[in-house]
Amino acid sequence: MSRPSRRPVIGIIANNYLLNERFPVMAAGQMEATAVAQIMNAMPLIVPPNPAMVTLNDLLETCDGFILTGGRPNVHPEEYGEEPTPAHGDFDRNRDAVVLPLIRACVQRGQPFLGICRGFQEVNVAMGGTLYPEIRDLPGRMNHRMPPEGTLEERYALRHRVTLSKGGLFAQMLGAEEVMTNTLHGQGIKTPGARIRVDGLADDGTPEAIYVDGAPGFTMSVQWHPEWRATQDPVSHALFSSFGDAVTRWADTQKATMVPA
Repeated sequence: MSRPSRRPVIGIIANNYLLNERFPVMAAGQMEATAVAQIMNAMPLIVPPNPAMVTLNDLLETCDGFILTGGRPNVHPEEYGEEPTPAHGDFDRNRDAVVLPLIRACVQRGQPFLGICRGFQEVNVAMGGTLYPEIRDLPGRMNHRMPPEGTLEERYALRHRVTLSKGGLFAQMLGAEEVMTNTLHGQGIKTPGARIRVDGLADDGTPEAIYVDGAPGFTMSVQWHPEWRATQDPVSHALFSSFGDAVTRWADTQKATMVPA
């Protein structure tokens, strides 16, 4: 009797939090897990952001793809050759140690990942790019940060346009050259890393959509949060659906190369 084939496994990078300002936890959002399960028909698996608990090889072998989530701590500026300042905010060096090597390995292997917000910034840094610590302080830039007050609907509301490159990968994937997105970030790309292609910009020039040029796998990453109501929003649904297709292709390829015991 043959075993039923398993669904692809998507590693969702967690963040470190204090629950009730007392208990240390590692957690990831329900919104990402819902998108993985309902749009991609895959199994979400929360990944501890700590190199003492997970190894690069274990992650690559256990998961078929990865969601590089958003999070309050920022990539430490030493990762791109700069000194930390108060404007850089909080850091999580353990997450840096897990995710940055993971991105580079996935690019090399062709293993799919989707970068979201901090994950978008991690992709740029992993490929040698730099970040602005606070883009709202730059001349001509808007405030991209999350509103400090309001309901979830108000905080995740569509707030600005992203113009995608004509005929580019994102325009092809989303079926449009302009999309409306939410915005909940303080930092942004300063210098694109090697092979990073900026494929979408906000009206103020802030990079919002990137991919790794020449990578054999899915490397699409966005500065906004597509997980919000992903099953209902056509832009978010298309992004997760395309990611799911890429993960399925990767998983099928891995199965085909396995040698029967």
